[in-house]
Amino acid sequence: MHLSPALSRTRANLALLVLFLATFVLGSTELVIVGVLDLIAGDTGVSVGTAGTLVTAYALGLCLGGPALTVATIRLPRRTLLWACMLAFLLATLAMVVTTGFGLLLVARAAAGALHGAFVGAAFAAVGAVVPAHRMGQGISVVLGGIAVSTAMGVPIGTLVGRTLGWRGAFVAIVVVGAVVLAGLLLLMPAVAAPADAPGLRAQARSAFAPRVLVMLAVGVLLLGGQFTVFTYITPFLLQVTGISGAQVSGFLLAYGVATAIGTFAGGWAADRDAPRTLLAANVVLVLALGLLYLAGAVPALAAVALLVWGLVGFGLVPALQYRVATLAGPARDLAASLPASAVNAGIAVGALLGGWTLTGSGLSAVVVVGVLMCLACLPLTWLTGRWSASGQLPGQPEPAISEGSKK
Repeated sequence: MHLSPALSRTRANLALLVLFLATFVLGSTELVIVGVLDLIAGDTGVSVGTAGTLVTAYALGLCLGGPALTVATIRLPRRTLLWACMLAFLLATLAMVVTTGFGLLLVARAAAGALHGAFVGAAFAAVGAVVPAHRMGQGISVVLGGIAVSTAMGVPIGTLVGRTLGWRGAFVAIVVVGAVVLAGLLLLMPAVAAPADAPGLRAQARSAFAPRVLVMLAVGVLLLGGQFTVFTYITPFLLQVTGISGAQVSGFLLAYGVATAIGTFAGGWAADRDAPRTLLAANVVLVLALGLLYLAGAVPALAAVALLVWGLVGFGLVPALQYRVATLAGPARDLAASLPASAVNAGIAVGALLGGWTLTGSGLSAVVVVGVLMCLACLPLTWLTGRWSASGQLPGQPEPAISEGSKK
């Protein structure tokens, strides 16, 4: 897909803005629940631990349901898919507001997660139609930026609303904002047709799940897994190891969130210039930042520096990851568009699990060590994938012949 000659820079920017706002709504819905879990537990008559499965349900819905919905809707025009996913997402969120049973709440969360994944995949595909190729990384970073800003701003604001008006009030507010975004999708998104010359589904699946793409996704799992091994338990680390107060923890995390938002947009700019080097540099910096947190985490100023540097590269690498997956998937880039989000969420789930096991057995400092080791173990893969061309070959090697199946 290419930028339409009739699509002005202003129209393209408006389309990116509405995609940014849409992913802001999605990100807020996914994460705001963490701040009101105790309220949901009390209202539905379950333990806080059981209520925590609502986070798992959303992540699993995104990881598994997102790609499944993408496959099922691969022939739909992207604009149609975007507004349909947003409408269904808002209905699933509204179902959370009106239901009184925990089981239905769990189903609604899983459905919302699947629609989130499908929307993000369609949004990345749409970016390829509204921005020129040399701005692709920046376009991707705008879509991801909505999620990053939701972490820095939407989640704290939503949590405040939830603690003030009740957890249902937080989701009502999300539905209201989401309705405005839905209108924006209908009014501002240009028509983005599904690629008419795309290969058949079987041929696309071969490209989307080719070994080179799977290795690239493994990089995402390891890098996000290493981060969330630590980040899941960063609050107790700051309280017990760094020795700061609860109020100071909020300030540290806000600074981290702002750095994450800035890093996501900067990562898009860097991906446009050299996505493989961006990934490799981010991997190295992550190892150094988490290493600093382990070695000097007891010194508040150095812990703050480690968090800021970590925030700048932690999600700043995701636009480059998305860019590389799309490049390596070739003609199956639309089908592969939702896979990095699945890899990111799989990494988050694995990291949280590993962090919990490590914390139980060895303590908070050991949690950081595991995070460092995961990122360090990823370095050879990041270096190797950076040498691959779109066909997965090393520089200087001949490109393989295109198979008949990929021509269909």
